Amino acid sequence: MKIQMHGGLPLVSISLVYKGNTILLEHVLLDTGCSTTIFDTDEVEEVGLTIDRKNGRPKRMYGVGGESELCYEQTVYDLEIDHYKMDSFQLQLGITKETYGFNGILGVDFMTKSNLIIDFKDMKVKIK
Repeated sequence: MKIQMHGGLPLVSISLVYKGNTILLEHVLLDTGCSTTIFDTDEVEEVGLTIDRKNGRPKRMYGVGGESELCYEQTVYDLEIDHYKMDSFQLQLGITKETYGFNGILGVDFMTKSNLIIDFKDMKVKIK
């Protein structure tokens, strides 16, 4: 992944594969201060990734300043983020594009699971 800085924030484009369906998500924030990965509900619906009201749960997402947004936390199966395959991964779905301008946020949970390396010198992200 190549990092592009916008307004001082590191953004990447990722391919997201869910149950064999692929989408390219641009304007995804790399956020080392965010514990959980979240994707915009409207953006990922195209690949069939939707809120699972039976097995998930509503949760509040808190940002800088203490303001919160309602999102939905659930475990998804058969997910691939930029060629990193996960059989099981807990993420959040919510409104990130309209509120923050991002199609998603890659949080520390994904970064640690994939052994992500953020290289600001070469402006690249590598998954080991």
